[in-house]
Amino acid sequence: MRGDGRTVTSKVLAVLSAFEGARNPLTLSDLAAQADLPLPTAHRLVGELVSWGALERDPQGRYVVGLRLWEVAQNAGRQLRDAVRPHLQDLFSLTQETSHLAIRDGHEALYIDRVYSSKRVPRASRVGGRLPLHATAVGKVLLAFEEEWVREAYLHSRLEAATAYTHVNPVRLAAELDEVREHGYATTSEEVRPGSCSIAVRVDVEGGAALGLVMLSTQATTMTRHLPALRGVAQRIEVAMTRPVVGPVQVWGRRGPRRRSNGRPGE
Repeated sequence: MRGDGRTVTSKVLAVLSAFEGARNPLTLSDLAAQADLPLPTAHRLVGELVSWGALERDPQGRYVVGLRLWEVAQNAGRQLRDAVRPHLQDLFSLTQETSHLAIRDGHEALYIDRVYSSKRVPRASRVGGRLPLHATAVGKVLLAFEEEWVREAYLHSRLEAATAYTHVNPVRLAAELDEVREHGYATTSEEVRPGSCSIAVRVDVEGGAALGLVMLSTQATTMTRHLPALRGVAQRIEVAMTRPVVGPVQVWGRRGPRRRSNGRPGE
């Protein structure tokens, strides 16, 4: 079916969905094909999206996500991001490694926020990006602390290997998840991208979250040295999510703790 019986809203959403996994700008033909729409219909809808600001055209006439849609999207998960951001910055200051927080969305880890290191670590995802639960440290933590039926359903699904090192054997993965629950943290080494490794701990908040670090795979054998910082920051996030902090927040810099106001910018 090429659009018959579909509402205008469903067609627009199909056009926007084409950008979810797109790394490069898309042509009108690309959008029409991915949204399963006739070219004239896609042309009309895309034109309206451009007029509103949801999409923009690059110098070659291809389409990218527009700034207005990006601005609207920033409101998604704002409470969690606002509560987490200062603590994520603390974690980066303490470790000097790429730090991020993720939640589970279906079979994937959804990255809510991230502070990037200047190190040239291969990047597999971005803020708002998603990765399979079984291939990432944050994903394994999220899965390990889920209800048993959720874990079982995931283990019985198709587990794809992102690299030759991705754990896709359900029996081995189930045993690994048991260890994650016992020890309270998960690790990966080149399971989602060659050249990188990761470590993560649980953040015990409503809905569940995981706090993690990504670094060069050459550091895989020493990752656990960051566990005290990960666990300490995770506890601070839990407090922040249950009891809003009033007054100055202590932020760790390279020269030790300093105080930062929670007031408006410039205060």
